[in-house]
Amino acid sequence: AVLGFGAMRLPTIGNDPSHVDEPQAIEMIHYAIDHGVNYLDTAYPYHEKHSEIVVGKALLNGYREKVKLATKLPSWLVERADDFDRFLDEQCEKLQTDYIDFYLLHALNSTRWPKLRDWEVLNWAESALTDGRIHYLGFSFHDDFAVFKDIVNATDRWTFCQIQYNYLDTQNQAGTAGLQYAASKDMAVIIMEPLRGGNLAKTPPPTIKDIWAKAENKRTPVEWSLGWIWNHPEVTLVLSGMNEDAHIEENLRIADQ
Repeated sequence: AVLGFGAMRLPTIGNDPSHVDEPQAIEMIHYAIDHGVNYLDTAYPYHEKHSEIVVGKALLNGYREKVKLATKLPSWLVERADDFDRFLDEQCEKLQTDYIDFYLLHALNSTRWPKLRDWEVLNWAESALTDGRIHYLGFSFHDDFAVFKDIVNATDRWTFCQIQYNYLDTQNQAGTAGLQYAASKDMAVIIMEPLRGGNLAKTPPPTIKDIWAKAENKRTPVEWSLGWIWNHPEVTLVLSGMNEDAHIEENLRIADQ
């Protein structure tokens, strides 16, 4: 699938990020999977450590076998090499699974990456790949292109990376240069923040709206934004944080076009 479900912004009760509306969230995840979404992305800190628990509940009763599950090592919380196993084991327990399909080193940058590298995270990951606890190794990223390039070049064990990308972020962070560089290394590229937290769906810049207004084919801001990303052949999958049924339906409709 070209569309993945991001579990960073699940529906909540009382605007409390730690208080996920579990029945609604599970129902939404099931709906997305039942309609063809087969990549589900969460992380250790999402919803103040509750996202993985809710996702784990959603994947009971046969749903685990229907998806590729991604979660992330909280790189900023690692204080020693022993923490790699501790976090992964805790995450598997919360997610009620024996393995993680796509495991990311979360939010790498110029300070976090050297720390993990010096604690031999790549050797640890090799052992986790060998014993089957993780199936593919990647990283998510928030820094500039030079740092991104260094991380990509650090090992041929990376299968994929996750970067922020949308029509306003072509020069920010990894940007278009990072997208193309990762693809040139045969890495899959997962896109996060395609709508900048939903802001591009609500208030696109006036100059962009003017361009859209002149187009022969009229589309919604979400259609323009996602279509722009999917037009890049280097993009493998786009993550969307869908916290309303209408979001899921709209995203699925656009993905099918």
